[in-house]
Amino acid sequence: MAMRIRLLVLGALLIFCGHAVMAAEAGKQKTGDCANAQPRARMKGEPAKATFAGGCFWCVESAFEGLPGVMDVMSGYTGGFKENPSYDEVSAGVTGHLEAVQISFDPSVITYPELLDVFWMQIDPTDGGGQFVDRGAQYKTAIFYHSDEQKQQAEQSKADLAASGRYTKPLATDILKASAFYRAEEYHQDYYQKESLHYQQYRSNSGRDAYIEKTWGKEMKEKKSKGDAGTYGKPPDAAIREKLSPLQYQVTQRKGTEPAFDNEFWDNQREGIYVDVVSGEPLFSSRDKFDSGTGWPSFTRPLEPDNVTEHRDSSLFMERTEVRSRHGDSHLGHVFTDGPVPTGLRYCMNSASLRFIPKEDLEKEGYGQYLKLFEPKAK
Repeated sequence: MAMRIRLLVLGALLIFCGHAVMAAEAGKQKTGDCANAQPRARMKGEPAKATFAGGCFWCVESAFEGLPGVMDVMSGYTGGFKENPSYDEVSAGVTGHLEAVQISFDPSVITYPELLDVFWMQIDPTDGGGQFVDRGAQYKTAIFYHSDEQKQQAEQSKADLAASGRYTKPLATDILKASAFYRAEEYHQDYYQKESLHYQQYRSNSGRDAYIEKTWGKEMKEKKSKGDAGTYGKPPDAAIREKLSPLQYQVTQRKGTEPAFDNEFWDNQREGIYVDVVSGEPLFSSRDKFDSGTGWPSFTRPLEPDNVTEHRDSSLFMERTEVRSRHGDSHLGHVFTDGPVPTGLRYCMNSASLRFIPKEDLEKEGYGQYLKLFEPKAK
């Protein structure tokens, strides 16, 4: 790692989601004023800490960012003897510190053993001399426990992995008591987003992704088919730009709004599910879609409530509730309290934030668990 260097402004009042004037001009049913929607609070448990060293902290940080229940991921240095070390000192191997990340998380949403599972899938735990292209003790792997319970869970997790038969060599990941953690320089924080092109070049050449695919590819596909949260995440900005159209990028990443009645799914009648165009996480079902008369795809409820988050939006001189995807952190639209039964809610979404998967493609796309939604109802 020592080798690493370091408008579409839509949202005019006539086109924002659910605006009564646009609905009236289109001759559609009025569904209510956007200003009537009020945010609903989301409760969180007391935050806890987890600290992992897995080689390049840029790569480890990006693996945990966006997971449900993860509040913050900080890159830094720990395990050594020098106070307030610099990156140059740590990377030179003269401080005893390891590159590491410290995670603040909500244990009522994601558990410590679940974080351990994610950690093991990012590293080569049999390599005691570093990780991938980064060599030296400063790039070794380690789990730093913050309590006796974490110590026990980490030891059990390591024992289970060792007994799994996945590796032919012994595991070299240390389990150590957490000590002082020093935040890395600011340019290292969220590096995978700030310097996404360089990060992608480094990562693709490091050998990490090839190793993960070889070692865990099958399990990752199975997790996705079961809808497990850890399989969805936000790619670096450069990858998002390459993947999305300009409108999709503006909507998902810049909170834009697409034109009413001139978008892909406002009148889509096919059966299937809608997923985040960035992360692929399941969001809505055609079974809950209805014609709101606004010109945007509207739903009475999410398909997977844990995959959406709500945020207060005070833009456009009114109070609304913004809806975002949890793992991809994409702007989706807004939710209002003027919807039909049974929920009384109207999730007014942008087509540009969604990818539609018809029911006949669910299995091959890895969403086969949702086929049961479209089975004929027993009489």
